[in-house]
Amino acid sequence: MKKIQYNDLTAFVRGVLDGAGLDDFSAEAVATGLCETSLRGVDSHGVRLLPHYAESAVKGRKNPKPDFSYTQTHPAIGHLYADNAFGHAAGMRAIDHAIEMADKLGMGCVSVSNSSHPGAMASFALKAARAGYMSFAYTHADSLLLSANGTRPYFGTNPVCVAAPREEDEPYCLDMATSVIPWNRLRIHADSGEPLPPGVAADAEGQLTTNAAEAACLTPVGSPGAGYKGYALASMVELLCGVYSGVPFGRAIPAMFKAPMDEGRNLGQFYMVMKTDGAVSADEFRQRLQVMTDEVRAEPSQGEDVMLPGDKEIRTARIRAEDGVPLDEATVSAFETLAAHYELDLKTT
Repeated sequence: MKKIQYNDLTAFVRGVLDGAGLDDFSAEAVATGLCETSLRGVDSHGVRLLPHYAESAVKGRKNPKPDFSYTQTHPAIGHLYADNAFGHAAGMRAIDHAIEMADKLGMGCVSVSNSSHPGAMASFALKAARAGYMSFAYTHADSLLLSANGTRPYFGTNPVCVAAPREEDEPYCLDMATSVIPWNRLRIHADSGEPLPPGVAADAEGQLTTNAAEAACLTPVGSPGAGYKGYALASMVELLCGVYSGVPFGRAIPAMFKAPMDEGRNLGQFYMVMKTDGAVSADEFRQRLQVMTDEVRAEPSQGEDVMLPGDKEIRTARIRAEDGVPLDEATVSAFETLAAHYELDLKTT
C-alpha cells in the first residue's frame, strides 16, 4: 500500500486524461470526480478506475471531445444530449444547467442521454449543495441487481444521491447504491481474493455466494428481510434515467466491463436542483438542517458514533487531505504503467 498527496494525485490523473485526448472540460470533470471520490474514501468509484477510463477514451468507448447539445424543453426542464461523453463531463455540464434554471425559477431538472457512467454521484450533487442549493442526482447502470424473488438481475445498482447545505462547511450528502455493495467493490474482492461478506452477492442461478469470482449479481438493499426495497428504488432510478431520457434500459444496457471497448453505452442520468427557500428562508433551512444533524449525532450508543449520510466520507477526506490518498498494489502498478506510457511523474510514498 502506498500513498499520494491529493494535489499530486489530481495532477497525475489530469496528465493521464490529457494524454488520452480528453478536452479541457472533460479532463477537469473526470479528474475532479475520480480524485474527490477517492479523497472521500469511496475507493470503489475513485482513481482505481483511471486505467479503464483512459483505455475507453483511446479505444472509442467514450468520446473525449464531445459536442454537447442542450435543449430547454420546458421552463424548468432541460435535455442534455451528451454525444457519448464521459459521464463525469455530462454530469458536470448537466448540474450547471440545473443550477442556472434553479437560480431563475426556483428549481431545474436536466435529463441526460447518450452518456457513459458518471461514477459516484456525490461530486455533482455536492457541487450544487456547496453553492447553496438542494440537489438530487441519479444514474442507471447495466443489469447487476438481483430482482426481488427472481433468479437474475434486471435493473442496475442504480444509485440514489441527495445533498443539501447546512451551517457547517460540508453539506449533508446521501450517495448510495440500491445494492448492498457496489459492483466495483465486488471487483476489489475479486482482485484480492478476499471472500465477500455474506448476503451481498449471488451466482448465475441466483444463489447467495461469498466467492467474488462466482458472483454474477448483487443483492438489493434491505436483503434478506425486505429485498424488494432496494429493487424498488432501482426501478425508480430506471424510470428517471432510462425510460424518461429515451435511452436503453434494463437488460438492453451494454455491460461496463463486457461490452466492446470501441462502442458507446448510451446511458442516461437525471439531475434536479432546488432553491432551499421554498417554505422557509435559506438561512433558516441551513440552521434547521444543522439542528437535525447535531441532534442525530448527539445520541451515540456503546461508544459508536451516530453518523448521518456523508459523515464517514467527510472524516475520511480530512484524514486523506493531510496524510495522502492510499493506493492498493494493483492501482500503483497500473499507475506506474500509465506514468511510463504518458511520460508522467508518479509521486507516491
